[in-house]
Amino acid sequence: MDTPNDRQGILPARRIAAYCEAGQIRLARPAAPDQIQPASLDLRLGPWAYRVRASFLPGPRATVAQRVADLALHKMPLGDGAVLETGCVYIVPLLEQLALPKGIAAAANPKSSTGRLDIFTRVITDYAQEFDKVPEGYEGPLYAEISPRTFPILVREGSRLSQIRFRQGASLASDQLIRDLHARDGLISSGEVNIDNGLALSVDLSTLEDSGPVGFRAKRHAGLIDVDRKDALEVSDFWEPIWQRGSLVLDPDQFYILASKEAVRVPPAFAAEMTPFNPLVGEFRVHYAGFFDPGFGHSAGHGEGARAVLEVRSHEVPFILEDGQIIGRLVYEPLTEAPEQVYGQGIGSNYQRQGLKLSKHFKAFIHHRH
Repeated sequence: MDTPNDRQGILPARRIAAYCEAGQIRLARPAAPDQIQPASLDLRLGPWAYRVRASFLPGPRATVAQRVADLALHKMPLGDGAVLETGCVYIVPLLEQLALPKGIAAAANPKSSTGRLDIFTRVITDYAQEFDKVPEGYEGPLYAEISPRTFPILVREGSRLSQIRFRQGASLASDQLIRDLHARDGLISSGEVNIDNGLALSVDLSTLEDSGPVGFRAKRHAGLIDVDRKDALEVSDFWEPIWQRGSLVLDPDQFYILASKEAVRVPPAFAAEMTPFNPLVGEFRVHYAGFFDPGFGHSAGHGEGARAVLEVRSHEVPFILEDGQIIGRLVYEPLTEAPEQVYGQGIGSNYQRQGLKLSKHFKAFIHHRH
């Protein structure tokens, strides 16, 4: 019989913890209590940030440090906190380094809260030719590229903007897996199931009149957001609620938070990811691909379906988004073994049972229309 160490799939928390203990994930500081999630590891900013002239990939012949030496404009300490300004690009060495075993690769993504603040962030390895991808057996440092798009942010050493997921063997994601899971578990709450290179999610622009706005539009030139402070900010200082129903014109200069019509479920022994949106279907992108942990929206994690929150930007031209339009796709993959804990199960998960929800930095939105 095969063991979890032989199986293909996403590694659960216990394997990630074992890697930390064995030095296959090297921590410059001890792990924070909730840093290991059910199927991912939060990555922490190190003590310095470098402002660079432009985004870059080091390519097969250079380390990130070599490229930063050429491109850095300024070096800032993060110990007591530092402001990262909108429109600038920063490179921050992370407190985690890797010495992955053979057969183990990894992929990174912004954390949910990061995406909802319109912070463009990607992870880079030495010799990388792609962002957010860590090749099998990689040994070396990790860096975050950070570019706040809408709000200036206050970060410090230890702030967590990205998370990383580890995979053993090739990806087992397939449409057949989604069909089988949906037949067994009901992956979405209602409506017709559209499975084609992932499970389709559509945008909800039809919320009932008395149940709040259909979305939020970010205010330009708003205040500073401390990424480590929860429930601290007034929604109205940073966001305009969108009440218009049925359709929405996306302005290329604006950032929007919307929600899916479908309530999503991720069974406990699986993880899901929203894939970058296919531009052939419309001139917009769901801004950040996102991880969905085992148990997200599932009864095992005390959830009964949770909507996917969508961070949306138009491309170069204004684009009309219609209620029910497909806006993203979820792919599902098995874990190598069932996790000990799932999302929402007493582990401080911020977005279980969510509907349309801003990031955890904001106080609850009390809606009333004038």
